[in-house]
Amino acid sequence: MNSGHQHRVFGRRAQEHILILASGDNVRHMTVRPWMAALAFCFIGVFSIGYLLATSYLVLRDDLIGATMARQARMQHDYEDRIAALRAQVDRITSRQLLDQQVVEDKVDKLMEQQMALTSRHGKLDNLLDRAESSGLTEKDGALPAPSSPVQSYAPDIKDKRASLNGGGIEAIEKQLASGAPADATPDNSTLAYVPTAETVGDRADRIFSKVTLSLKDVEQDQRSRVEQLTSDAGSAANAIETVLTRFKIPMPETAARKDDDDAVGGPYVEPESNDDFNNSLVALDGALTRLEAVRSTAESLPFRNPAVGKEVTSPFGNRRDPFLGRLALHSGIDFRFSPGERIRPTAPGKVISAGWTGGYGNMVEVDHGNGISTRYGHMSEVLVKVGDTVDRNDVIGLAGSTGRSTGTHLHYEVRQDGHAVDPVYFINAGLKLATYIK
Repeated sequence: MNSGHQHRVFGRRAQEHILILASGDNVRHMTVRPWMAALAFCFIGVFSIGYLLATSYLVLRDDLIGATMARQARMQHDYEDRIAALRAQVDRITSRQLLDQQVVEDKVDKLMEQQMALTSRHGKLDNLLDRAESSGLTEKDGALPAPSSPVQSYAPDIKDKRASLNGGGIEAIEKQLASGAPADATPDNSTLAYVPTAETVGDRADRIFSKVTLSLKDVEQDQRSRVEQLTSDAGSAANAIETVLTRFKIPMPETAARKDDDDAVGGPYVEPESNDDFNNSLVALDGALTRLEAVRSTAESLPFRNPAVGKEVTSPFGNRRDPFLGRLALHSGIDFRFSPGERIRPTAPGKVISAGWTGGYGNMVEVDHGNGISTRYGHMSEVLVKVGDTVDRNDVIGLAGSTGRSTGTHLHYEVRQDGHAVDPVYFINAGLKLATYIK
């Protein structure tokens, strides 16, 4: 009984609260839910808190405004101090730039002096290189490097400088100097008063001009090495040619030149323009080339070439059985087998001193090459030159035949020194040794 009663009381539903609103004959009611009560409570709480905060702000407003104004004043003072520090730094940078500009201008002047010196040297070298090329010591593509090559990468350009280097090199250095990153002109607040020092124009100029100087020194050293090598090669070639000429008792042309120079020179003594080693090396190269050209010209004027390349030798120089008399006789030249009418050319330039019928030679041409040496070309079917003509190696002096004391068509080639016949083989063999030195 008791347990059943308690169960009914515990399980009874809570009664709902109803709000009744009456207005005249109109009666309205609204059931108040629990969530509606909670929402009303929250609204009242939020309103109360907002009211308390607004009241506190009004009470403490003066203190907050004062603190804000003080903070702004401190920030303004900080900015003014930092701006003053930046102005001082800008003044220092401006002064440094002026000094750097003066330093760069001085370095440009020195660089231009070096450049002009190298350019002047290269101008002198051009003539010497042409002479060396004509002497067979160098090729066109082996010329010395132009001094403007390194400067084209680093040459500086300074305002109010009217002089310029070859190849627009000054403009190139201007780009190099301007390529560095500038200092930050508008840094943030944390670094405003402590801007790090960037690389200045003077620092970049020192670095760039150091590279330029090294490049110019490399060019100068390369030129000096090439000049020394050419001097050595010219001396070696001249010595080789002189050795051959001495064997044939040909007088050296530079000996006579030196004697003539010593006998016909004069003038007041003046100090030399420069004692520079490079200029001295150029003088040495000029002397070596002059000596080489002299002996080379002498060698090229002598009959060191084969008059019948690839032709069969039918009779050498020396004693032999005479084909007509059948007894021992001296053959004063070399006979080469030729076809009738083949062209005959001299073995060296010279002057025709005999042309026409000459006894056993038949139709013969004799060419004087100087230094007491002449060559004879006999048994020709036709002579194409006359006495007094000047002939070159490529000129045709006659046509091969079988005139005079001859048993068949051939060329009788003879070399005479001081009026005496010598074996042409000696000259031909010497010409093979000189092939690399003469044209």
